[in-house]
Amino acid sequence: MTRLLIMGPPGSGKGTQAELVAEYFGVPAISTGNIFRANVSEGTPLGIEAKRYMDAGDYVPDEVTNNMVRDRLSQPDAAGGFLLDGYPRTTAQVDFLDSVLSEQNASLEHAIELVVHEDEIVSRLLKRAADEGRTDDSEEVIRNRLRVYNEQTAPLTALYAERGVLVRVDGTGPIEEVAVRVEKAITADGR
Repeated sequence: MTRLLIMGPPGSGKGTQAELVAEYFGVPAISTGNIFRANVSEGTPLGIEAKRYMDAGDYVPDEVTNNMVRDRLSQPDAAGGFLLDGYPRTTAQVDFLDSVLSEQNASLEHAIELVVHEDEIVSRLLKRAADEGRTDDSEEVIRNRLRVYNEQTAPLTALYAERGVLVRVDGTGPIEEVAVRVEKAITADGR
């Protein structure tokens, strides 16, 4: 079974790489961001609550996110493995994920970190905002999201490195080249 997660700052290409890597390993890519955006567009109560945080560049509270992830990981298509995109983002969420996996007698195999220079990230997100008209990607919100990432999420890399499951991959360059780098980094140790 392949149980993976992908990390990196907003705009590092996590969503794109998650889909490609999940397809390569034959597991579902589970993106909290896509789940939140779907709920926002449908106007669900969760979507209304999530939008308030997303528009400010803040994270949706753990209790909302954790319950959503627990439910998603219990679905049949995730029984054979998964790739999490956008979760966990805090050490409290790591603890929650550990408890969910422990209940399933499972563990995380790899935490992939996409490494991209901050100037490249800002450029990517401003272009995406212009192309897609996304209200959650103004320059002010982008800078706040990067600040929040550095404060809350970046420490997870140290935790996963300590556990021996962190794989750092250069996230710059053509999409296909990055995907090959990720796949090689994951399969390099024979897992």
